[in-house]
Amino acid sequence: METPAIASQTSLAQRARATALLTTVLFIAFAISLPAQQPITFADADLRAQTLFQQSAITGMVLVIVRNNEVFIKGYGETFPASGHTPGSASEIRLCSLSKVFAADLLTRLAAAGAVALDDPLQRYAPRRAKVPEGPGNTPITLENLATHTSGLPREVLPSPAKVPHFTFPNYAQRWAWLPNQTLKAPPGTTALYSNAGFDLLGDALASAAHKPYAQLLHENILLPLDMWDTTLFPSADQCTRLMQPASDQGPCTSTEATGASSGIYSTGADMAKFLKYLLHAPTSPAQPAAALSVYFDPAKLKSVQGLSHAGDPTGIGLAWMQLGASTSASVILEKTGGGAGFTTYIALSPTRQTGVFLAATWGKGDPQVNFFAESNNLLAALANVPPLPPKVHIARASRHVTRRQRPRLCNKGTALAGPQCVAKNRRPSAPAKP
Repeated sequence: METPAIASQTSLAQRARATALLTTVLFIAFAISLPAQQPITFADADLRAQTLFQQSAITGMVLVIVRNNEVFIKGYGETFPASGHTPGSASEIRLCSLSKVFAADLLTRLAAAGAVALDDPLQRYAPRRAKVPEGPGNTPITLENLATHTSGLPREVLPSPAKVPHFTFPNYAQRWAWLPNQTLKAPPGTTALYSNAGFDLLGDALASAAHKPYAQLLHENILLPLDMWDTTLFPSADQCTRLMQPASDQGPCTSTEATGASSGIYSTGADMAKFLKYLLHAPTSPAQPAAALSVYFDPAKLKSVQGLSHAGDPTGIGLAWMQLGASTSASVILEKTGGGAGFTTYIALSPTRQTGVFLAATWGKGDPQVNFFAESNNLLAALANVPPLPPKVHIARASRHVTRRQRPRLCNKGTALAGPQCVAKNRRPSAPAKP
């Protein structure tokens, strides 16, 4: 027989176990009753995009989302001011510097086929008697340097002639006449300096290696396999009628073969949905070379990084791509910005969540209230159901990228206006901040 003390202890122990069991049951029931955190729906993404459009002071915008092979395409605003027509999946768009992603992809394809190697010197593919500048100790510029902006070459081929259509200068002859006279700003592989000139030279090298024009390489290797029929360097009359227009006249819709590797590609939302699927390795898309989305340089190990931080400080530099966030984080993003000829463009991928966004916007007349790229990153994070990246304190504005083909105009008070900035008259304006 138990003593009263032992009985009391037993009773207390039983009550404690019962209480613990009840607490566990209640906790589980409560947890089950809570809705699991979910990525936002496409309808919610539409509302966010509408707010982004309204706060960005732009004329028109096209949004493309791909998530787990599902596609959402939506237009906002007008195809051109006072048109009364909303952009759609067939509206033609200038990709601007997003063209570099295609050139980098071609590089990895030719490398996988053995036609080139990333460490090939540019000199190997130069025209006869053309001398490519070198770094100290005869350090050559390689194809990898060109694709990662680590060649040491300047941003642009200058001076550019007046009144040339966007993305038609420089052509092959002009850039190869310019190149031998350049002194590298840094030894190859030591500094990241954004260079449109470098990507045009990369396109020339790939064409030389394949013994085909760059436009043919692009068509055969990417556009044709992906059925991207409205993506081109030679817009037809029909495609030009569908080209979105910003608030100010940006000149003619014309062939941009001269700068196809750096900035010249035209496309549509429907075609970019196919390209996003390809980049996200959707089961229905052709396979992409494994090296295409890899990181090749750690910015922290370079002497300096210039012109690569429009969407945030890069944590890795790939072939045209910038990585934002830690490689081990679910929030890591691969992105590429673009701008010029009245357009701002952006593509961002969440590889861990099979989610990507593409946005194209035409410039308006007002001042933006938000940063276009940063808000696009937040939209991607919500779609991928990952924590957003921390904000960048000083981030480049996305709504006014001035290209090398746009010369400064005179302000009313005797200054020259280049994008949002004025510089003193009769002084050479500084290089504009174009991604």
